[in-house]
Amino acid sequence: MSDVSYHFDEKTVVVTGGSSGIGRAIALAFGDAGATVINGDLRPDPKIGDTPTHERIREAGGDAAFVETDVSDPDALVSLVDEADEYGGLDVLVNNAGIFEDVPFLDADEATLDAHYGVNVKGVYFGCQAAALKMQGDGGAIVNVGSISSRVAQGGLVHYEATKGAVEMITRGAALELAGDDIRVNAVAPGIVPTELYEGYSEKYQDESDREELVKPIPMERPGTPQDVADATLFLASDGASYTTGETLFVDGGWMIL
Repeated sequence: MSDVSYHFDEKTVVVTGGSSGIGRAIALAFGDAGATVINGDLRPDPKIGDTPTHERIREAGGDAAFVETDVSDPDALVSLVDEADEYGGLDVLVNNAGIFEDVPFLDADEATLDAHYGVNVKGVYFGCQAAALKMQGDGGAIVNVGSISSRVAQGGLVHYEATKGAVEMITRGAALELAGDDIRVNAVAPGIVPTELYEGYSEKYQDESDREELVKPIPMERPGTPQDVADATLFLASDGASYTTGETLFVDGGWMIL
């Protein structure tokens, strides 16, 4: 739980990929802030054994639900945001679901690119579209989870970086077209945040010597946490950011300064 305080009482928030990692932290943070949280993911159970997100929120006295969702299917995203009607309507969508695979540029094939674009780009594009159609007339906030990979090239990640560059431009373009409907679209872009995005990712930061090498590009000399990203996401979804749209907020310990 964060020391930062936000209030989302009587708000309904949909989070994609909310079962594990950053998405789980975001969903739990909205739950702590009083929101009804709908988690759209392929499975309810987190990758590292723990109570499913929606159950954790309910145990804390909040309201939450799980909807099995393949974000690469636009119809599934429409069904997901439709679920918010049961709780008074959609107020916030967080497009967090994503996949990540380390594949050298010369080894990546069509299947690699199709898989990453299906989740990381189509999921965000059609998630924004489904949410905006639902929010028309009432307004709302959309937060897309991007990455420093939209601006920073690293070996073995061209296919992934391309998708995160697309997320940044989807955010800007959608914000422009939806501003007149009082629908704000922003992005949060994490730097290094050890999670189980892929198997063993968090373990890389357990050894002290490995950790020192991995955090060298970070001026704050530490990796981020899922809670760091959750706090930034809640800010962008809150009334405190009511005059902010089309922006990408980098949560990277200062990496982009360099």
